[in-house]
Amino acid sequence: MSTKRVAAEDDVRAASDRFYGALEAMANGDASSMADIWSHADDVTTMHPIGGREEGWAAVNESWTGVASASTDGTITRGDQRICVVGDGAYELCTESASMTFAGEPVSLETRATNVYRKEDGEWKIVHHHADLDAEFAEMVANMGA
Repeated sequence: MSTKRVAAEDDVRAASDRFYGALEAMANGDASSMADIWSHADDVTTMHPIGGREEGWAAVNESWTGVASASTDGTITRGDQRICVVGDGAYELCTESASMTFAGEPVSLETRATNVYRKEDGEWKIVHHHADLDAEFAEMVANMGA
């Protein structure tokens, strides 16, 4: 493996570390650091464990802040990480373990995740996050306002 490729994978791994740090902060009520790691382009997307799909930075950011507003006591860990860099793009496959208090109820999730990164102005930014659907968590979110 070339030194340049290893360096690019290390840079994406560092971006992933920042994303999972921001994800844990979100699970503790603060989604503000998501703005630092995400691209703000119109083509960013996310598919959360609560279902649905958000497109564009405004919708993606709103989804993170919405979950953060009801979340406390969160821990997020990532495992079984695989990163592949192709030019100015990269993808990451991993598992996520999450536990938090959401709307006053304890939640634990075990999901597979795919994250896509793009190099923008010399920095790796996340442009897509997809985690397995968790029907129980989706139902909790849907019933929040009921």
